[in-house]
Amino acid sequence: MTTTLHRRLDCGIDFAAEVMPDRPTVSFSIRFRSGSVYEPEDRLGVARLVEQAISKGTARRDGRGLSDAFDAIGVQRGSGTGRETITFRCTCLPEYLQAAIDLYAEMLKTPTFPDDACRVARELALQELAALEDEPIDLARKLINAQAYGPLLGRDPLGTEQTVAAVGRTDIEAYWSDALAASRMAVAAAGAFDADALAGQFQAAFAGFGQTSHEARDPIPLTFSPTRRHHPKDQEQDYMMICWPGVPMGHPEEPVERVIVGILSGGMSGRLFTEVREKQGLVYWVGAWVARPRGSGMIHMGASTKPDRCDRTYATLLREIDRLAEDLAPDELRRAVTGIAARQEREADMTQSRAEDLAEDLLHFGRPIPVEEKLAKVRAVTMDDIRRYLSEHPRSRLSVLTLGPKPLAG
Repeated sequence: MTTTLHRRLDCGIDFAAEVMPDRPTVSFSIRFRSGSVYEPEDRLGVARLVEQAISKGTARRDGRGLSDAFDAIGVQRGSGTGRETITFRCTCLPEYLQAAIDLYAEMLKTPTFPDDACRVARELALQELAALEDEPIDLARKLINAQAYGPLLGRDPLGTEQTVAAVGRTDIEAYWSDALAASRMAVAAAGAFDADALAGQFQAAFAGFGQTSHEARDPIPLTFSPTRRHHPKDQEQDYMMICWPGVPMGHPEEPVERVIVGILSGGMSGRLFTEVREKQGLVYWVGAWVARPRGSGMIHMGASTKPDRCDRTYATLLREIDRLAEDLAPDELRRAVTGIAARQEREADMTQSRAEDLAEDLLHFGRPIPVEEKLAKVRAVTMDDIRRYLSEHPRSRLSVLTLGPKPLAG
């Protein structure tokens, strides 16, 4: 039997915990509303450099000593920087939970940002940016995001070669000082623990942490305008990205969009794979997905194809989504709903995934949402809902990007 606690701690942390008594491990996610949308325009990429360099030394230990301390209690940890957040993840045994919290508090509150660590983080970021040239799907995703999401949400967490090269240790320390604070922090935890006691542990560990010039509570608006661009690149295939505005998390139509994307791209039985790749042989890779920054949403389709098939592929992708209103079969709907439900329940059964799901709830809804409530909305989607959605949300305003040797005709 699981129970969920949600409260705003006195130190400012938005705290949620789901007690799962039968789990052998505990996981928690620490998120700061401090991602790339909040960076100085001439220092894009600095948030990710903070995330990379923050573990390389504290007021008490050097980087090796901190890593050894985490390893000594068997912590599995990770981190990442996105549009809106910097995230730190932890999984450990319940008996080491307090020690893990103390180590994260030490790392996040008292980093020293050694010069060498900051230099290495910057050099690695520049290498990663350069490596994008050899990863056309990732490069195309970066380009369509910059094109479609606007000047803030369209930023890439990696930054640009020019802005990353300009970042020094003082910039990294300044961004940490201003952007990482308990008032911009959300903690989501799942596993076997006493939820009230855990809230008290985080309150004690992070009381008085950070002074920030802005709280970053309001969503950043998505500024979309229909655009078509081609980026020439000498390669064998053209990579195509198409997107248009969707709905935000919490919108009544959001479950309908999830099901539509599931029908289009729900594994090897999805329409895009079976119709565009298997039957017509137009593409090597094809897919559909949804991105949902706070307060907005975007539906994406992408494919890679031979240059002489680029125009036909583009028309076929759009035709496949429009065709849903004409010949959607009940079996397709059931298969998509079952796939979404299976993934949701499978992830909810994993401690770390459940902590991440709670963290997403705090970001988008400001409260935990029961898994059963989410699944009930997906299972309630009907064929009439899909037809109505497609009628009321026309795809006449598209952002289109091609990367490769040949642009689209017209």
